[in-house]
Amino acid sequence: MKTNIRRSLKILIIPFIFGFGCSSHPKLNQFKSDGCSLFPDRSLIDEKSWCDCCVAHDSVYWHGGTKQERLQTDQKFRECIIEKTGDEYLADMMYNAVRAGGSPYFPTWYRWGYGWNYIRGYKALTPAGKRDDSGDVEKTVGCRFYRIILTQWKKQRHLVDY
Repeated sequence: MKTNIRRSLKILIIPFIFGFGCSSHPKLNQFKSDGCSLFPDRSLIDEKSWCDCCVAHDSVYWHGGTKQERLQTDQKFRECIIEKTGDEYLADMMYNAVRAGGSPYFPTWYRWGYGWNYIRGYKALTPAGKRDDSGDVEKTVGCRFYRIILTQWKKQRHLVDY
């Protein structure tokens, strides 16, 4: 019985993974952020907001990079949450969530390298991969029309200094 279930899962999952990861023309799409994805962008109790930490984090997750760059980005994200809220428990919870759910191999809109039109895994970026999307990003989800100018983060795409 277990063998049949495993075989069925392999038949369903393997083509999905390989099909999702195939693209004849690799392309980095325009930057988009939904704020803190599956987590609130701010406190419901007081005025503390960590949304800008999430958008800065998204700006690096968007293009992806190496495994070490992801770890550094997630650590900077944790530090930003602590700086904004003073709450280490919240920062640890959000850090652990992005470490567990942000793998580049998950076919999600919030994975490491989500801006690419294929699953790219952990790969160093070429200069073309670090291209600059000009202008501001207006967020209409999560941060309630929160407007962010990304120029400070675009200077060093792979090591964002929040």
